[in-house]
Amino acid sequence: MSSTLLEVVPLAGPPWVTADPFLFCVHHVDAFPAGDDRLGPATSLAGRTIGQDFAGKDGFSMYHGDVVPGFPQHPHRGFETVTVVRRGLVDHSDSLGAAARYGRGDTQWLTAGGGISHAEMFPLLDREGPNPVDLFQIWLNLPAEDKLAPPHFAMLWADQIPEVAFLDDAGRASAVTVVAGELEGRRPPPPPPRSWAARPDADVAIWTIRMAAGATLVLPAAKHPDALRTLYFFAGASMKVGGEIVRSRSVAAVDATRSLRLECGDADAEVLLLQGRPIGQPVAQHGPFVMNTRTELQKAFQDYQRTRFGGWPWDRSDPTHGRDPGRFAKHVDGRVERRP
Repeated sequence: MSSTLLEVVPLAGPPWVTADPFLFCVHHVDAFPAGDDRLGPATSLAGRTIGQDFAGKDGFSMYHGDVVPGFPQHPHRGFETVTVVRRGLVDHSDSLGAAARYGRGDTQWLTAGGGISHAEMFPLLDREGPNPVDLFQIWLNLPAEDKLAPPHFAMLWADQIPEVAFLDDAGRASAVTVVAGELEGRRPPPPPPRSWAARPDADVAIWTIRMAAGATLVLPAAKHPDALRTLYFFAGASMKVGGEIVRSRSVAAVDATRSLRLECGDADAEVLLLQGRPIGQPVAQHGPFVMNTRTELQKAFQDYQRTRFGGWPWDRSDPTHGRDPGRFAKHVDGRVERRP
């Protein structure tokens, strides 16, 4: 290995292996068919384990949904979810009464903090054609002092998220979408205020990278000397990372203190980059709760059983937001954002 490329392992999973401060990363790619009147698949669901369908039969999964695919009401405490939706739409509903429909390049950043229940459903709005979905969900840890922060979600709309374009000496193009961090002086909207990523010295970056066949791209070193940087090479054939050949479907840990040279192979390629200074604290996790000790985990379960993290103000566990395809976010304070 070169001094830039530290380790390469197969891109197994889901979920994908992550490094502190990240806890979890999964890439959902579903070729959903046309939708029916209930916004679910207009096709037979026979042969699926409804409620636990992750098999990808016919190119898609229902996940925990039984009518609309997705993840009905479920709780979280002690970390954040960052949902980067490249194609398709997600309907969010939560125990605080907030709601959103987002996608087509948008990102939702949710600080679960002291506790929240939410639903994430994939409404299939097109009755005539396919309804593809392509998204990353990334879990980012919270330090002990912020584990019980008030829940908060921020919407990073597609038109607000920078895409930095590059051309190499031969005119071949690359583009980096900056969901978190900074590149070439471009910053996205801020994450929630108690996020680890809100701390400048945490040096958190979440970038999606597209490279044309044969393109060369040089990324700057991380700002913090202790930051860890991981590349998820999920689409393409091969590329050189710091001069070393890496095949597609690989996870590469690289030296974040040095600039990073990527040289794409004979096919277009896509990479997810996650970077951040480690929190460096014990992690105690059970299902949807991530704390520092087993005692704190036990209290998380007790608190959820007692309070349901604010209850559930919706009339079903898998709410969707109608057939109007408009993207919106209704926040707990009543503020409403809308996108076309």
